[in-house]
Amino acid sequence: MTDLGKRVPQLFLGLVLYGISMALMVESDLGLNPWDVFHQGVSRVTGLSFGVVVLLTGVPVLLLWIPLRQKPGFGTIANLVVIGLVADAALAVLSPGHHLPARIGYLVAGVLLNGVATGMYIGARLGPGPRDGLMTGIVRRFPRLSIRLVRTGIELGVLAIGFLLGGTFGVGTVVYAVTIGPLAQFFLPMFTIRPAAPEPVAVQDGLR
Repeated sequence: MTDLGKRVPQLFLGLVLYGISMALMVESDLGLNPWDVFHQGVSRVTGLSFGVVVLLTGVPVLLLWIPLRQKPGFGTIANLVVIGLVADAALAVLSPGHHLPARIGYLVAGVLLNGVATGMYIGARLGPGPRDGLMTGIVRRFPRLSIRLVRTGIELGVLAIGFLLGGTFGVGTVVYAVTIGPLAQFFLPMFTIRPAAPEPVAVQDGLR
């Protein structure tokens, strides 16, 4: 018996929580992570919902994997479909934060929940999300580049474009940038499911 009976449910729960965390940060209106600044900016320009933009953006990003010889996992495809749909559903039921205390509460809850979701999603070991897979694929294809350099370059690029398109950059963006690493490091060991037996093919871990 394999451990997929634990990994798949944890993957989907992590993706659902990730989508909810995104919606909480959007409703806080205090700033988003770089990719979501981009998603929100495109949403405001095109009129498409935030979640649909998240989903559609993942498709060309995933196509960029081809020249990098990066192969998607089951978690990659699940990520592509689930997170955007959940974010839209959560945005439909969440009340906007009209007052600063409520907005701060949304921001704190969103960042903390994102840390939990990150640990669950990565811990399931079923493949990176499209955006982080792009980062790891570039590093694998061009080994002289560091992960830090590639990730910083990509995120500064999408942040700048998203901000110019009207995405929300603010204190929440800084809070997320400073805290998500420590939060992920804290929660990841709690949720990492170790293989019951050696696997024939290495599974790549990663975020969305």
